[in-house]
Amino acid sequence: MNIYLIHKKLIKKKLTISVAESCTGGLLAHNLTKLANSSKYFKMGFVTYSNQAKEKFLKINKNIIKKYGAVSKECCKAMVQNLSKISNSKINVSITGIAGPGGGSKQKPVGLVYIGIKKGKFLLVKENRFKSKNRNSIQKSTVSAVIKIMDNII
Repeated sequence: MNIYLIHKKLIKKKLTISVAESCTGGLLAHNLTKLANSSKYFKMGFVTYSNQAKEKFLKINKNIIKKYGAVSKECCKAMVQNLSKISNSKINVSITGIAGPGGGSKQKPVGLVYIGIKKGKFLLVKENRFKSKNRNSIQKSTVSAVIKIMDNII
């Protein structure tokens, strides 16, 4: 599935989308807005790279980050749920993970990325473990995974 078909579906179905990204640094927002008329569906995008940004702009409870870490299912879920309230978009996406090449651990290796998608009452938080240790590859794989999931829910 490619972004061009997602673009057409979002416009045709009059759906809006907002994103909150961490490890992808705005790559998803870039892909969603690179085509003409994306303003018909794209409402907002946050790049909340630091824990402080997640707390301040997405209103993530600091106890979630303290207990589970910023790269966790719990944080990703809170990100997408809070984004949904802030944006009032029909579809909301959150991404948090470790793109590397450093920053990984045995418990949370480079390539661990959580994707959260909320559409109405539908809520999915998916754990991904991308095998590549290449930062750019992990970021692109994450965006591709989001597009694939979106194709199934739009």
